[in-house]
Amino acid sequence: MTTFPLLAVLLPFLAAFAGLLLSRWPRGRARQSNGPAAHVGGTPADEDSARANRRAAWIAVVPTAAAAVLAVWLAWGQGFAFLDGGARSVPVGDTYGAIDTGGVPISLTLQADDLSGLLGVLVTLVALAVQIYSIGYLKDDPRYPSYSAFISLFTSAMLLVVYAGDLLVLYVGWEIMGLCSYLLIGHWWEDRGNSRAAVKAFLVTRLGDVGFLFGIFVLGGAAGSFRIADVLAKVPEMSAGTLVAATMLLLAGVAGKSAQVPLHTWLPDAMAGPTPISALIHAATMVAAGIFLVARLFPAFAAARPTLDVLAVLAALGMLGAALAALAQDDLKRVLAYSTVSQLAYMAGGLAAGSDTATIFHLITHGAFKALLFLCAGVVIHHVGSNLMSQMGGLRRELPITFAATTVGFAALMGLPPFSGFFSKDAVLVAMEGALAGGLTDAAALLLYGCALATVAVTGAYATRAWLRTFFGRTRTVALPEPEPGTAHVIDTREAPPTMLVPVVLLAVPAVLLGFAGGLHLDAPVAVISVVLALLGAAVVYASWRSDPVADPARLLGPLRQPCEQAFYVDHLYAAVIARPIVALAGLVVRTDDTVVDGAVRGSGRSARGLSGLLRLAQNGNVQLYVSGLLAGVLLIVVGAVMFT
Repeated sequence: MTTFPLLAVLLPFLAAFAGLLLSRWPRGRARQSNGPAAHVGGTPADEDSARANRRAAWIAVVPTAAAAVLAVWLAWGQGFAFLDGGARSVPVGDTYGAIDTGGVPISLTLQADDLSGLLGVLVTLVALAVQIYSIGYLKDDPRYPSYSAFISLFTSAMLLVVYAGDLLVLYVGWEIMGLCSYLLIGHWWEDRGNSRAAVKAFLVTRLGDVGFLFGIFVLGGAAGSFRIADVLAKVPEMSAGTLVAATMLLLAGVAGKSAQVPLHTWLPDAMAGPTPISALIHAATMVAAGIFLVARLFPAFAAARPTLDVLAVLAALGMLGAALAALAQDDLKRVLAYSTVSQLAYMAGGLAAGSDTATIFHLITHGAFKALLFLCAGVVIHHVGSNLMSQMGGLRRELPITFAATTVGFAALMGLPPFSGFFSKDAVLVAMEGALAGGLTDAAALLLYGCALATVAVTGAYATRAWLRTFFGRTRTVALPEPEPGTAHVIDTREAPPTMLVPVVLLAVPAVLLGFAGGLHLDAPVAVISVVLALLGAAVVYASWRSDPVADPARLLGPLRQPCEQAFYVDHLYAAVIARPIVALAGLVVRTDDTVVDGAVRGSGRSARGLSGLLRLAQNGNVQLYVSGLLAGVLLIVVGAVMFT
């Protein structure tokens, strides 16, 4: 069992290696995909491409399934003491050597305890669901082999983060995830918007990772070791300044990976990637890594109160601001993206309030129901051919299974009983209420709790709006191109293929039942307030929709609708304060290079040509002039010699 963490990491890594190695064999004349619509309908370009896709599917799914079995075994062996608030389990794993750096060594340790065991199950099961779902979603895409290989590499990197026993080993997985997210978000790179979104995600997360790396150095230097167990053991001996500096730097990386304010803007744009990638990145892997990191090093963060105050303020602004932004979006995937930002901020608020247990509980339930919602959105988009809810409606009759699964996902997101989100959200709210009595400054605690309650109501509103506009009302039609002569449009009224529906149905089960895993330790007053607020938000939207089913309930925002739709112009602010000044500076550098550096080179050339012109005057072929010049020179030499002697 001590080798299980290593095997769980290696299996998807080897799958990625095999998938990339075999992705272009046999070489067929596969057509190139031209964006998100390329996978909708049609047939593979040729039999070679179809055969390569089938081979890649087996290479991707089987090792991921094996890694999931190992992760479940590890979690079962470690128990669920973390969620129960009991004593932490003894880690299971091994050390595979050390790297001598000339200073603090790097320990190659992989291990699993109760915390990493839980996250390992979440990562592998969602990754397995995404791999199976992608078989149907991208069945006609000739790039599917490399796509599935990058998902395997992404899964391996996240498992490395989860099972790492050394901070620098964790950092390796952290950075590989960033690379894979860039490759997967930009899968349809022909579309300029997709490539821009991939670059944006890469740059924003890299910006946070600079602080993250220095935070690791500060903690490792202060502890004399990068081993996580050694660092946590040395926390009581560290000075307050060291802890605050280290945790603030680590918080920069957490903000980037987990899309916390102000480094959250990459995540909504990352919806340009395939929908299964949205489910993987935005539910169970990359965005979860930052929250997991804080929970893993929670004793260090708990000892740095200023860091918790900062985290509380950022969480308060992020959870409510992103929820309001979700309420105004027309793109279904962007609704879920802003919902993810809001829920991640909610988890960050639970950490700031001092409860890593409640936060991880909500992280796990959120991973299940948000992955479910993204995959359901993929079925809807696959069926309709558009991301926009304004082009959807009445789909409950055409997609009954997807409708039922989406209903489960939205109910869990709203925190309605008996769905999983009800129990985990209640636990986080209880922790935030407890922070009012201490742990945070009074202003930070009050802001956090007030924004959390408001977010519950807004979450009920945007979830109900998306549910109604997608599945109810009259059926909206999407403008289709004119059919070829002699043919007619064929509208697919069936559900998605089984490879897409099976993961959806299976994910609906934990979205319903996973809340019971954390026990039934409910705070009745807080639970009642939460449910009432969620239903109040839902009721307001429903009343608006009933009065005019065609109009968008987002009109309730009034003059706030445009700012909410633009996510309060944070991207515009970045463009004005950072992007445009940098572009202007780059233009100045180009002009300086052209006028000064290149100008000097060109000037030296013109000077040489001018001087050569003067010298050429003396070389006119007149022999008498040459003799006269020679005699004049000799005369000057003689005169000079006489004068100086």
